[in-house]
Amino acid sequence: MMRPDAKVEKVYLYPKPVDFRKSIDGLAALVELDIKVAVFDPVLFVFLNKPRNRVKILYWERNGFCLWLKRLESERFKTSPDATDEAIILSVQELNWLLDGFDLWRNRPHQVLTPRYVA
Repeated sequence: MMRPDAKVEKVYLYPKPVDFRKSIDGLAALVELDIKVAVFDPVLFVFLNKPRNRVKILYWERNGFCLWLKRLESERFKTSPDATDEAIILSVQELNWLLDGFDLWRNRPHQVLTPRYVA
């Protein structure tokens, strides 16, 4: 099983459905033109197709691009109910939850607090 590890700095979920005939070069162009992030950074770029039953993950690994695909047989990946043109930044843990079928927008964990003082 291939899953991202903690070394990944960020995960960008592309906000719009993608034509899955696109492969590495087409998806890398979407990253540079729409997300405006360096495609060679140590991050993952996640794309969903229109029916939301497939996900592609693009990333650069030392000397070449890697493209990972998962196809669901009966269900759909849950996406944000808010229509946006901005890429959605996920943690590695949230990406794993998305791949496992959790709805990230309904089951959000508590916010991380940064305490400044007690009294």
